[in-house]
Amino acid sequence: MARRRKPALGAWVYFTLAFLTGLYFTFAAVQGGYGVFRRAEIVAETQGLEKELAGLTAQVTRMENLTLRLSDDYLDLDLLDEQARNVLGMLRSDELVIR
Repeated sequence: MARRRKPALGAWVYFTLAFLTGLYFTFAAVQGGYGVFRRAEIVAETQGLEKELAGLTAQVTRMENLTLRLSDDYLDLDLLDEQARNVLGMLRSDELVIR
């Protein structure tokens, strides 16, 4: 009759440490600073910043257009008149003010 031998204590310790190390690296791959969840946060933040950049680019383009229209090379008289009336608070004789 053959007797079964119990595994040595060293084998239990080795497999337990290997299992715990695997758990640690799995947790770090999902929750860590460079993990899957952090990557999803970075992608979402990137998309938000790209939308903000598009809005700011549109504002810069608009401001460049207005600056060009008020420059010495290209003068838009309607825009100049509008800006002068806004700054000085003046009206033409044929205009009505509604408040």
